[in-house]
Amino acid sequence: MSGNHFKGHEVSCCIKYFIFGFNILFWLLGMALVGIGLWAWSEKGVLSNISSITDLGGLDPVWLFMVVGGVMFILGFAGCIGALRENTFLLKFFSVFLGIIFFLELTTGVLAFVFKDWIKDQLNLFINNNIRAYRDDIDLQNLIDFTQDYWECCGAFGADDWNLNIYFNCTDGNPSREKCGVPFSCCTKDPAEDVINTQCGYDIRAKSDSEQKDYINVKGCVPQFEKWLQDNLTLVAGIFIGVALLQIFGICLAQNLVSDIEAVRASCFFT
Repeated sequence: MSGNHFKGHEVSCCIKYFIFGFNILFWLLGMALVGIGLWAWSEKGVLSNISSITDLGGLDPVWLFMVVGGVMFILGFAGCIGALRENTFLLKFFSVFLGIIFFLELTTGVLAFVFKDWIKDQLNLFINNNIRAYRDDIDLQNLIDFTQDYWECCGAFGADDWNLNIYFNCTDGNPSREKCGVPFSCCTKDPAEDVINTQCGYDIRAKSDSEQKDYINVKGCVPQFEKWLQDNLTLVAGIFIGVALLQIFGICLAQNLVSDIEAVRASCFFT
């Protein structure tokens, strides 16, 4: 009788090892991202001078690696060890943590839709702050150059936004050779050129607006980003829905495993 009762409550090996296998990938990937972030900070001398983390006026892209990698590491650890050791505390922590992330994503999406103009203003402010710090950090510089090159844009709303940078502004007292210019990533691509001309943006803003169009992308990155979202709305929505379904699926699997573990423990207690 007791043997039959025990058979009715078993931990599903499929769910257990699926959660384990899935989360060990997240765990390893999280460690890799954190490792890359620490290596990048080490190369820039940040680890030897921790206070310099807050010195940069713009965004240090390394933070993205550290935050995303840290979250993935914590989630992967809780899910992986929780499933392998049948630890209900870690599994419940995994479910709650994943639920909080899902809620934050959902809230962000709703707020971004409702307060579109405010988000646009904040994006403009964010880009301009990073334009000011363009020469302060090589990783930030590479991120801005990639963004401007990929979306074929220049500045937040136009090339004149580069007046905010001390090296590119057009003031009479600016001794920089880049005065009244823009970074090379603003320049229009020439298919005939095999080597990137990093000086193509020099003195470009000293020309008339009609002349600038022949040499650089005059559209701002904020409107170009909006256009990209509209053109790829189906893809973006599909990614968000896919991620949301994976998170819900992970929460359900973890809760199912917790129920199985607690049922087995209860059956053992009463047997």
